[in-house]
Amino acid sequence: MSELLVEAPGTSTIRSHKHRVQFLVVAAVVFIALVVVCSIFGGSIAPYAASAQDLGTGLAGPSSAHLLGTDDLGRDVLSRVIVGARTAVVGPIVVAVGAMAIGTALGLLAGYRGGWLGSLIMRWVDLMYAVPQLLIAIVVVGVLHGSYWVAVAVLIVLTSPGDTRIMRSGAVEQRGLPYAEAAKVNGLSGSSILFRHIWPSLMPLTVAQSFLNFATTIVNLAALSFLGLGVGPGAADWGRMLAEARTLIAGNPWAAIVPGICIAVTAASMNIIGDWLYESLSLRGRAR
Repeated sequence: MSELLVEAPGTSTIRSHKHRVQFLVVAAVVFIALVVVCSIFGGSIAPYAASAQDLGTGLAGPSSAHLLGTDDLGRDVLSRVIVGARTAVVGPIVVAVGAMAIGTALGLLAGYRGGWLGSLIMRWVDLMYAVPQLLIAIVVVGVLHGSYWVAVAVLIVLTSPGDTRIMRSGAVEQRGLPYAEAAKVNGLSGSSILFRHIWPSLMPLTVAQSFLNFATTIVNLAALSFLGLGVGPGAADWGRMLAEARTLIAGNPWAAIVPGICIAVTAASMNIIGDWLYESLSLRGRAR
């Protein structure tokens, strides 16, 4: 006798949603991999030197010689987009790692130790949250006439309070759980409990926040470059290219559209990957 298998209501919808999520994750990973390759080997794979000028072909549209056309100085837009991936990737990675290191150390101390040290750390976090971060970055980098790396250092300081607050909340939650109390009863030191047990439990939060910091930083660095801060004039940088090409829309709109798309899609891709990693690590932790 044959059995009839009836699919539960909503199962096809759930399966379709999972397929869409998987497609988005794969697409995001492929795009970020492409950006990373361009950031490492951009100078070798670009068809022209990013700074090479040809005033005779200035502000030309797409052609077989220049797939995305040229800017007003005759520089190949595609080559500059490829080479510009370097500043778009390196700075945000440094900011994400630096903010994670500072935020994790301070957040774990504030959440597990508490007391006057925790209060002092959180008052600093409150102070940093009370000021507009991008505005402070603009003022500091502008006053110091800072370079790209000065902008990166400023953004590390301004980004770390977010990591500190998140890690502190997680540490407060974890320190009262049975496994932390059992470790304390067994005679483990506070630092051992903190970094060998509590921190690994918070790793999904750390990873997700780092990817979010990357996405936020690439936009902030592009904004600083757009305003003429950070990278120097004429540099192959997506934010700087967007600023220089905003008056060239009538001649070659691709000179502004492509860098803007690269900034937006890179930030969105990092958010998608970060969300996926957070869910995957969280499920793995529950399975244990």
